[in-house]
Amino acid sequence: MKYTEAMTPYDVSPEVAIGAILSHGGPVLLDLDETLYLRNSTEDFIDSARPPLLALLLMRMLDVIKPWRWTGGETTRDVWRVRLISTCFPWTGNRWKNRVVVLAKNFTNLRLMAALKTPGMTPIIATAGFRPIVAPLVAALGLPQARIVATRLSTFDDRREGKLHLAIGALGGDTVRRALVLTDSAQDLTLLDACARPLRVVWPEARLHHALSGVYLPGQYLTQVKRPGARYIVRGILQEDFAFWILSSIALAALPVLHILGLCFLLVSFWAIYERGYVDNDLIAARLEDNPKLTAEFLDSPVATPRWQPWIWALVCGAIAIVVLRWPAAPVPADFAVWAMVLLATYGWFSMYNRFDKQTRVWMYAGLQFARNTAFVALVPIGLIGAVALGANVLAKWLPYYVYRFGGKDWPEAPFHLIRLLFFVVLALLLGFSQGPSPLLNWTALALLTWNVFRARQELATALVTARRLDRTDARPPP
Repeated sequence: MKYTEAMTPYDVSPEVAIGAILSHGGPVLLDLDETLYLRNSTEDFIDSARPPLLALLLMRMLDVIKPWRWTGGETTRDVWRVRLISTCFPWTGNRWKNRVVVLAKNFTNLRLMAALKTPGMTPIIATAGFRPIVAPLVAALGLPQARIVATRLSTFDDRREGKLHLAIGALGGDTVRRALVLTDSAQDLTLLDACARPLRVVWPEARLHHALSGVYLPGQYLTQVKRPGARYIVRGILQEDFAFWILSSIALAALPVLHILGLCFLLVSFWAIYERGYVDNDLIAARLEDNPKLTAEFLDSPVATPRWQPWIWALVCGAIAIVVLRWPAAPVPADFAVWAMVLLATYGWFSMYNRFDKQTRVWMYAGLQFARNTAFVALVPIGLIGAVALGANVLAKWLPYYVYRFGGKDWPEAPFHLIRLLFFVVLALLLGFSQGPSPLLNWTALALLTWNVFRARQELATALVTARRLDRTDARPPP
């Protein structure tokens, strides 16, 4: 489905636009993407990069760094993307030239093209796309003689200054003032304001196909569909579950660096399957629930959700993790079998959870949190205080869900990190009372306590600031 934008005073139907083109006596400036070409040329060019998985990894790396913050903002993002693809995959240009014939055949705006075939009509293509990408596509669309006004890859200025500045620089102000301009983008409002016959049409046939959206990569569904904009991998996985994986086990590791590296691969392996549980959760909700809670991104998911590729990733990354964790010793077959059983059990439990009613899920949710927090223990030893920390994390994550299901419609605004700190301290004290002080007098216990306090620092400060003693006069409310 094509994206939607804000309405403008120049919005018209396709039929009105075609009629205006046929009757206009001056220059005709046409947008390309989602107008004459019913897809996005930049996205389709990037989609041509091979190998696609490596290209997707580079695009995701770029999205994390966001270098366009220093070159003019989001409008210059595509300059960085196309430059990176062209530099790292220089054969993409030739592949693009071979693809445009098929793309043009399948995604030409036939209604608009028929109007442009009127004798004497010589349209000008004015696009924010890039000339090396646009030129072969326009020729394949059947307009090899059309003049093209496109942005340059050698500068960020064209994208920063906009299409009006680009058109005036290439065509002159008089041509723009006499022109009919047809576009689909509200971002071209300044150009529409400056021309004689401004037309904006959102063509119903147009589709925005995201580059490399057919390539599977673990974590994409989580970050772009299930938890969009939440930075969940960093905040919800690395700073929470994975931090406790490391802190609860690293003291027993002979080679700490390899230990952390092995846990990284184990994390990818586990989350490839756990994420597949989220996909199943949304699909089941959309199909069976009366009022499913789905993100808007679910309806137009830009990421691939294959059935078997997550298992390939999980098994390969799990095998690498086992080799690294056991180094320099050789792993035994039982290690691979145990980890495979963990993955199967996790996915099986998640699948059952997705198919039970919401009240039953309250109790099953604890099993999911147990898997998230303790799956690595199947391969990695931990101490008693590490088990206490993992248990506190499980309980702290389960408690808000319990309140949510039995207490209201919205997720409670509970001080999660402070609750986890409380659970950790209580369980650690019980451990000390039963086993003596030795399990608490080590670097692992100190590290886990420090991390819990650090993560709860703001909630702890708020609790201390708002605390009031009832037996003091200044704590009583005024009469």
